[in-house]
Amino acid sequence: MILLTASSLLKPSSSIKSANISDFTVKDINLNEVKLADYKGKVLLIVNVASKCGFTSQYKSLQRIYDMYKMQGFEVLGFPCNDFGGQEPGTNEEIKSFCSLNFKVTFPMFDKVHIKGDDKSPLFDLLTNNSVTGKSPIKWNFEKFLIDKEGNIVKRFRSITKPDSNKIISTIEKELSK
Repeated sequence: MILLTASSLLKPSSSIKSANISDFTVKDINLNEVKLADYKGKVLLIVNVASKCGFTSQYKSLQRIYDMYKMQGFEVLGFPCNDFGGQEPGTNEEIKSFCSLNFKVTFPMFDKVHIKGDDKSPLFDLLTNNSVTGKSPIKWNFEKFLIDKEGNIVKRFRSITKPDSNKIISTIEKELSK
């Protein structure tokens, strides 16, 4: 006889999750715990970043859009990742210094994360497996996820889409106006 419990019915391993990030706690680049629920009321752009990538110049446009919209309740959250070609080998201190010196980054940066494999960050597991963006792995550095004021995932933009593209800017402005 096979006994099925309510929890086994509600949480199959291949299920697509609800698309809200508010329950997650992450560590910032200084290893302080940050509750993502503290960002409620703000529109977020979550990005996996790397210092030695062909897309690293996107730091400049990420900072530009952060400066343009931060007073309206917009935040960029940068999560360094070394999962693609070893393009983020530095320590948190080295990453922080690189971003500050080369791109004058002032938006929040976080502890280095894994976004694939067995050590995949729970946050990035949700970002890549949910009812909005579907179930699809991140393909490279500088993939972007737009989050609304309530913590819901709104849209996903692949690495090739520049942060200051009309596609991203119009989606940010739409979310900020709500």
